[in-house]
Amino acid sequence: MLRYLTKSLLLLFLTVVVCCVVYPGVVWVVGQVFFPFQANGSLLKGPDGNVVGSKLIAQPFTKDEYFQPRPSAASYDASASAASTYAASNYLLRNRVATALGPIVKYKSGQSVAPDIETWFQQDKFQGNPHIVAQWADLHNAVATAWVNADPTHGQYVDAWSKTHPDLVAEWVKKNPNTPQPKAADLAVLFFENFSQEHPGMFPSPVAQTGPDGKSQTSIQPVKEGSDIQGAFFDMWRQEHPDAELQDVPGDSVMASGSGLDPHITLQNAEFQLERVAAKWADDTKRNAADIHKEIEQVLQANASAAFGGLAGEKFVNVLEVNLELCRRYGLPK
Repeated sequence: MLRYLTKSLLLLFLTVVVCCVVYPGVVWVVGQVFFPFQANGSLLKGPDGNVVGSKLIAQPFTKDEYFQPRPSAASYDASASAASTYAASNYLLRNRVATALGPIVKYKSGQSVAPDIETWFQQDKFQGNPHIVAQWADLHNAVATAWVNADPTHGQYVDAWSKTHPDLVAEWVKKNPNTPQPKAADLAVLFFENFSQEHPGMFPSPVAQTGPDGKSQTSIQPVKEGSDIQGAFFDMWRQEHPDAELQDVPGDSVMASGSGLDPHITLQNAEFQLERVAAKWADDTKRNAADIHKEIEQVLQANASAAFGGLAGEKFVNVLEVNLELCRRYGLPK
């Protein structure tokens, strides 16, 4: 009996040593010697040498200087998978698509639609009625609330507004007695209605400025142009211009990914965004836009690849890799 027990314990010990020590150790050594980049998570570093992310995991980019990934229904969470569950009739879906397309969509002629959206917006009328921002908030309460919740600075701006408009807030509380101490999101529609009257033809948007200490500071200010206006009001502009002939857009620029593990976009999608990216970098660096456009086009072509060494499938580019290359060439965005 003892002999069998001893053999069993010896076999267990050898199994643990081989499976839990030797095998993982060999795999680790092989990975570190022959595949160190992949074995350590395919981590990419920024111009300052600090790790900024993995080339295997998507992350959001919002500045106009950057190529933007496809939308993520999982909010770019690498540990999650999800679906937006938006019906075709849900305006949140239309708003997400419009926000993505407004700054980059073009006419059939190749001319950008964005400047026309801004000019139309500044007239401050929608379907003949004034105060377009107020109409936007009234028609789409959830979108107005989402704007307030999208960034802490948005909520802070609305909080600051509420302190300077106590009479309006008090009147709102009177009509909504179940919310005696409203938060910024509760006041979203009221805020935009008042903002539209005080700043006709303008929209609250983050503006970067250089502070007294020489550092860049961002604050919310009324603006009459920019990507926020182009995106938020593209759908309303389209409703008033149904006959405008627009170019088709790449599918992955509007269709949301079900996970955070989708770091690539099609080369076609990247080239669709190229004009916006090049124009912003040209403005930042004070260089000729055509030269910047050509240089970034070369960056895209150099980073584009397809499956099986390019033998099959459509070409894709890694969004993080391309954006890091732009930062190395032109510095960090303002």
